Amino acid sequence: MRNSSESKNSPTASRDVSFQKIAILGGGLSGLTLGYLLTQEGTDFEILEKESYCGGLMQSIKEDGFTFDCFGSHIIFSKDKEVLDLILYLLGENTIKNRRNTKVLYNNRYVKYPFENGLADLSKEENFECIYYFIQNLIIKEKEALKKPDNLKEWFYHTFGKGIAEKYLIPYNEKIWKFQVEKMGLNWVERIPDPPVGDIIKSSLGIETEGYTHQLLFYYPKVGGIEAITRLLEIRVEKYVTTNYDITKLKYEDGKWFVCNGKVEKPFDKIVSTIPIQKLVAAIDAPKEVKAAATALKYNSLITVMLGINKEKVNDISWLYIPDKKTLAHRVSFPSNYSPYVAPFNKSSVLAEITCNIEDNMWKIKDEEITERVISDLEQLRIINKKDICFAKVKRIEYAYVISDLDYNDNLKIIKNYFDETGIGLLGRFAEFKYLNMDACIRNALNYVKNYFVS
Repeated sequence: MRNSSESKNSPTASRDVSFQKIAILGGGLSGLTLGYLLTQEGTDFEILEKESYCGGLMQSIKEDGFTFDCFGSHIIFSKDKEVLDLILYLLGENTIKNRRNTKVLYNNRYVKYPFENGLADLSKEENFECIYYFIQNLIIKEKEALKKPDNLKEWFYHTFGKGIAEKYLIPYNEKIWKFQVEKMGLNWVERIPDPPVGDIIKSSLGIETEGYTHQLLFYYPKVGGIEAITRLLEIRVEKYVTTNYDITKLKYEDGKWFVCNGKVEKPFDKIVSTIPIQKLVAAIDAPKEVKAAATALKYNSLITVMLGINKEKVNDISWLYIPDKKTLAHRVSFPSNYSPYVAPFNKSSVLAEITCNIEDNMWKIKDEEITERVISDLEQLRIINKKDICFAKVKRIEYAYVISDLDYNDNLKIIKNYFDETGIGLLGRFAEFKYLNMDACIRNALNYVKNYFVS
């Protein structure tokens, strides 16, 4: 290693299309997409991936004839036509189109998703409470007598009223985030379906409505699971990929960036990082205030329990939200309803998702115990029968969901300003530290190439 500080001859973030070689840190969806786009621009690059395989959050396993997405249920949809067209182009004929049939399991009732579009599925009393408080809320807002929300909990009350907020939105969000909603910011509320007033009233009366319509029809790979997308990208850039390269140090010296894994040092003209921002900050030996901001950013980890069922069909549900905290999983999906080719003939599959923090006891519990608890929960809920289970596996990932707390914007601004000054690009959910879906990761890669690499 060369002996010099990272700050020596520090680069600026000004646009320059004359890069000779780019380091892409991380081989998940964002890194692979960026690499794929750079091959079309004729730009030299190298993807440096910590693991022995690429894919990041979009990994799938194939065992005993079952295919599971390791880190949660993924589907393909987007309002962004360019992005959706790119994904479907990559997959070619390896796609199946589905119509969403998603439910919320509330008080032993299957309520249509989004919850506010399924009010007629509730008991009459609870249906009344939801629509009554929703209308009361509208009247108060019309009089401009309702304070604008400052946190997520207030936003739920402000947007939906007490009934919908307290019955579903608050308990479900506290369950998935493992964080008090009154301490969460509003950065991602556009992700929460917000149907028209008329739809909620129709929903209460039992008139069929659809919410979150751009996700109503979705695609899924016929074979290979969601990893089919990242594998197709990887095939196109495989000669540029270096795996088993765990980045430990970055520095800038004499007009070059040097990336090191503790053994091999590689020189580059520019760096684009898709790895978690905390890992990047640690590797670059950033200033104290940047380190403190990165440490303060909050996120959740994920445990998934994958179950093979010796039964042709468990149900016809796409995925199921479970707000009840007595049930371990917050979401349960049924992959074999996305594609019949992800399970053996006459068998089906279930995928349960559990969020936690790596410092929680949940993260430390053995796989066998978590599996038994999930099976017990699902059997109690009459979703599966234990005797039908023919396959079980657990997967874990540390970086799964970005949590937007009330200090999120201030901390992210410190970090972003620092990396803007150094000229290191940030792409992807945990590099940008934003709750980005698959399509947003691809969109941001497209925009990045247009802004920095297209002359």
